[in-house]
Amino acid sequence: MGLSTWKYQLFFLFCLILHSQLPFPSSLSSPLSSMPPCSALLHFSKSFSLNKSASLSLASYPKTASWREDKHCCTWDGIECDKNTSLVVGLDLSSSWLFGNILSNSTLFFLPNLRRLNLADNWFSDNWFSRSDSGIPSEFGNFKSLTHLNLSDFGISGQIPFEISQLSSLVSLDLSKNGLLIKAPVWKRVIGNLTQLRELILDRTNMSSIRLHSLMNLSSSLTTLSLRKCDLRGKLENNILCLPSIQTLDLTGNWDLEGSLLKSNWSCSSLNFLGLSGRMFSREFLNSIDNLKSLKHLALPGCNFTGSIPAWPGILTKLTYLDLSNNSFSGLLPSSLFNLPNLSTLNLGSNQLVGPLPSHVSGLNLVDLYLSSNFLNGTLPSWLFSMPSLETLYLHRNRFVGEIGEFKYNSLQELALGYNKLHGSIPRSVSRLVNLTILYLSSNNLSIMLGSEMFSKLENLEYLDFSNNSVSINNNAAYALPNLQQLNLSSSNISEFPIFLRRTTKLVYLDLSNNQIYGRVPKWLGDVGMNSLYYVNLRGNLLQGPFPTLNFSSTRVIFFSNNNLTGEIPSLICDAIHLEVVDLSHNNLSGMIPKCLVNSTALSVLDLRMNSLHGTIPATFAKGNNIRSINLNGNQLEGPLPRSLANCTYLEVLDLGNNKINGAFPYWLGSLRKLQVLVIRSNRFQGCIGNPKTKFPFLNLRIIDISNNQFNGPLPIKYFEYFKAMMNVNESEVALKYMGENYYQDSLNIMIKGQYIEMEKVLNILTSIDFSNNSFRGDMPKIIGRLKSLKGLNFSHNNLVGHIPPSIGNLTNLEWLDLSFNKLDGEIPSQLADLTWLAVLKLSHNQLTGHIPSGTQFNTFNNDSYTENLGLCGFPLSRTCENHKAKQPPPSTLQQDENLEHENGFGWQAVSIGYACGTIFGMLMGYLIFKIGKPKCLVRMVKLEQHIMLRRLKKNAYRRDGRR
Repeated sequence: MGLSTWKYQLFFLFCLILHSQLPFPSSLSSPLSSMPPCSALLHFSKSFSLNKSASLSLASYPKTASWREDKHCCTWDGIECDKNTSLVVGLDLSSSWLFGNILSNSTLFFLPNLRRLNLADNWFSDNWFSRSDSGIPSEFGNFKSLTHLNLSDFGISGQIPFEISQLSSLVSLDLSKNGLLIKAPVWKRVIGNLTQLRELILDRTNMSSIRLHSLMNLSSSLTTLSLRKCDLRGKLENNILCLPSIQTLDLTGNWDLEGSLLKSNWSCSSLNFLGLSGRMFSREFLNSIDNLKSLKHLALPGCNFTGSIPAWPGILTKLTYLDLSNNSFSGLLPSSLFNLPNLSTLNLGSNQLVGPLPSHVSGLNLVDLYLSSNFLNGTLPSWLFSMPSLETLYLHRNRFVGEIGEFKYNSLQELALGYNKLHGSIPRSVSRLVNLTILYLSSNNLSIMLGSEMFSKLENLEYLDFSNNSVSINNNAAYALPNLQQLNLSSSNISEFPIFLRRTTKLVYLDLSNNQIYGRVPKWLGDVGMNSLYYVNLRGNLLQGPFPTLNFSSTRVIFFSNNNLTGEIPSLICDAIHLEVVDLSHNNLSGMIPKCLVNSTALSVLDLRMNSLHGTIPATFAKGNNIRSINLNGNQLEGPLPRSLANCTYLEVLDLGNNKINGAFPYWLGSLRKLQVLVIRSNRFQGCIGNPKTKFPFLNLRIIDISNNQFNGPLPIKYFEYFKAMMNVNESEVALKYMGENYYQDSLNIMIKGQYIEMEKVLNILTSIDFSNNSFRGDMPKIIGRLKSLKGLNFSHNNLVGHIPPSIGNLTNLEWLDLSFNKLDGEIPSQLADLTWLAVLKLSHNQLTGHIPSGTQFNTFNNDSYTENLGLCGFPLSRTCENHKAKQPPPSTLQQDENLEHENGFGWQAVSIGYACGTIFGMLMGYLIFKIGKPKCLVRMVKLEQHIMLRRLKKNAYRRDGRR
């Protein structure tokens, strides 16, 4: 053997040894390697961590935790082997707590004989808060023998790979609940190649580009087709209900589906399960459903049906499931629906049904009853509490009165009676509902003693909501609710923390807001839901002392606003790396803003307004952050704005009003394309705003308030040209909503119609400009008239001159206009009479002349709108224009000169004495200014001063000539 051959063999042996030690096989290996199946499975299991949160099923457990190397894998939990060959042919690891990525070189793909593979209800992503966007590994296409593949709720997104269409032996395919995208070419191959399919489930897959007629080309052996919430669009084929073998067809949640489906006889259909949603389904179709003789399950939510609920004599007695929710059915509840012995689920929620429930029923044996969000009234009949199999009872958001009856059976699991007019106490029989997981009684007139022994046996309770009732707490009872995940006691008049929470370890959501809880937050609250607490709301109480020491490891949302907390924001909050919403507003917190708060990439909302925070705003806003709203109004912050705010590319609301922040106008914020609200009023900003330095600045700005600063120079005309969100917004085409998100809605304190108003919610159509209380000079720009969506405009308390531009008459949505305390002259434009929504007009303390426009809104304004305009006449002033010769005020420039004399303390004697020297010095300074290229606003100011000087000379000459 030569030396080179020996070296080569040694190197090859070394590679084999190294390969055997690797936790994952090399990507160069064959997709279906000859590695023993048991070893491959063990490698696969060890590539994941086990976490209960990775699986949602209540029956989940870690199957792979019991796998042992000293036993053959055919005996392992979840493994199925061929009885003759002992080959692994089935792998069921559904709901097994698996957390981590499946890589393309995973040993899972070393199992070539798999026929059934189920990995549903795990989290195959390395991020708890987002699905893996890598998609399904294409190596799944190498399992040529697969007949059943279930990857539902798999923790992934991305596109479905075309390799899935190579699994031509598939009988069942379930890729639902992942947010996957399926494109037309892949869909075409799936239809063409998977000819053996009998079950296809793609719920919550994006199929918006798929044409509906292609559904008719699916396998003729297909018995189940479920495409719920797939964003399907277009018109359904009439014969969709008569696919050759179809038994289950579920297309619910596709709101853009259309179809008259006028065929009156579907007796050919073998359908026993039908689910549809969408638009333009006719009443004739609704009545024709009675021809589907095999139908047992009927779901038609969100189909825009109106009128009464049809009788359906042919199928109604056979139905076991009926869902007609989220329609516009009206009238009384049909009594026929409450005498059906086979019906187990009845859902008529979110309609317009009226009247009481039937007082008597016979033969009804419901399991689930949903009648929420209607206009049902009367008392709750006794049969509701006497059904032996009833597990779910949802009657919330109706108009029921009276007391809650006593339950005769213990089967109930979910009870929702919130938002009615029920009174009295909770029935004692609730203590026997040991299977109860949801108890929702919010917003009634109930008197509830929380902590009584009544609740001691409800150990399965997960959701408890007694908010907006009269609740008292007995903290002497020694019991716990070990499985409680959500507790809502907001606005329930409690004055202390419920002590049973001390032994609650699974709490996710806690809302004790708007109560009378006094004193310090107990230390034990920091241990509640130590690794699970997601949402904490204690706002609107009487909490005192320092900010509570809580365990923030899992917390995303905290509300501690409107209390009396003192001291600094603790550094412990830096451990909350997942915090998304922080609202500590309206307290007495002091110290500086922790830098870690703004350096987070998870943070979306930071609300620290109305405290006593000082120092500068941290300059550490991270790149790639997700901050949407910053409100620091009403503190003692100082210094300049940090330029790192430009990293907040998702920023929509920035409120820094009522601080001591200084510097020039932050023009660089104009690059933030999502910015809608900019409030920097009552600070120490100064100087001329000048022209924009970025392309298309502030395109989405709707509210800008820079009042009460020291800005000067002309109004920034160029910026007004780019306020596109204030131009021509058709409110009828805009879906009215409030600014904010699920957990937090933005609130602002802004000037509206002459008063500062705290708006707890801000509609997305509110638009306003407030430049008041500055030192802006010059004319009002005509371009203001292009901002046709403006609701409010305030230029008061400045030094504006010239006429009011008639173009303001184009602002047909304007509700308040304040131009008071300026030096505007000329007449009030008659076009302003066209502003039919104008409720507040302030033009006082100007130099306006002529007739006040009459008619429409001008007949509603009083004298205060026009005071100190000596040249005005007409209603509502006592000066009539027919008998009054309007007193002409002195020319605006001369009056401006006199004001300047008074403000500066120099009379004309001093000016005339020093004019000879001053002229030479002024010319020299003017030359230097123009040579070094100062901003245009400064140039205009110099020109204005020169103009004033010339006017003064003419004025003095006139006076001298007059004395002669």
